[in-house]
Amino acid sequence: MPALRPIYLILAIWGAVHPMYYFLQWFGETGFDLGGMVVAWHANAASSGLVWDLTIAAIALTVFVVAESVARRNWAGLVAIPATFCIGVSCGLPLYLFLRSRPGL
Repeated sequence: MPALRPIYLILAIWGAVHPMYYFLQWFGETGFDLGGMVVAWHANAASSGLVWDLTIAAIALTVFVVAESVARRNWAGLVAIPATFCIGVSCGLPLYLFLRSRPGL
């Protein structure tokens, strides 16, 4: 499992940077308008489907992280929850896997 840790970390960083590039680009074009962003997310059925897909995945990941953190007493893993909802599942999931795979846990 230790060989996977660097891969998880790289994926967490990529999952933070790559989506954030597009969010910042959007904010640069339209201003900091979260309501407008939500409207844009639901511009058509395909994008609404993706939003709901990621929302359900984020909720499932949150339930898993909380349950695992309590069972393992790995409180550092809870950092993945704000990462998931502030950045996305693409950051939160590999970040949690990175934190969970620490030696000694």
